[in-house]
Amino acid sequence: MDVERPYAAVCPTLDGDVLRVLAGTTRLLTGREVARLTGRSSHSGVLDALNRLAEHGLVTRMELNRAFLFALNRDHLAAPAVDILMGMRQELLRRIRGELATWRIAPVHVSLFGSAARGDGDTRSDVDLLVIRSDGIDEEHPSWRAQIDGLSDQIQRWTGNHAAIIERTNSQIAQLSAAELPLIAELRSDAILLSGSEIPAALTAA
Repeated sequence: MDVERPYAAVCPTLDGDVLRVLAGTTRLLTGREVARLTGRSSHSGVLDALNRLAEHGLVTRMELNRAFLFALNRDHLAAPAVDILMGMRQELLRRIRGELATWRIAPVHVSLFGSAARGDGDTRSDVDLLVIRSDGIDEEHPSWRAQIDGLSDQIQRWTGNHAAIIERTNSQIAQLSAAELPLIAELRSDAILLSGSEIPAALTAA
């Protein structure tokens, strides 16, 4: 899955970027506004995509003061599918949280960080997770290991991306903070809590 543009798995063309912009607002937008919000420099290409989508009825097109305004037609049969595609990142978070809720050995903390948390990267990006377990649980405990491996497998099935899971115990957090500075910087800026307590202060202190 393209971490920055997950909808590209189904809609890899410029149409996907246009639909992302329109799905994110209820305002009427000009073609130039849509082009700017997609980050594409080709206004003509965006306008072609808008007109093509308007032909299918998925986008409404209204003329006002010699300019055309566009919006997603939320009554269209395909509109729910657009919402699903544009909500794939949130769906990934929901699924991971749901999987963690089934664990028989609860983690102290789990957070998503890195490109999957920021919403950038590409199809080769890892889905990075920090998992903190209780000091009393050995990392090779069969039930614990099965949970970690099962989550890793599920993430790869859901996204096609490798899950990079970093495990530490409560007592190892200070060592992590001292020794793995690039990781700490990412946790400070990007971490999204998925389960358990907030990320420890040792990892977030400036």
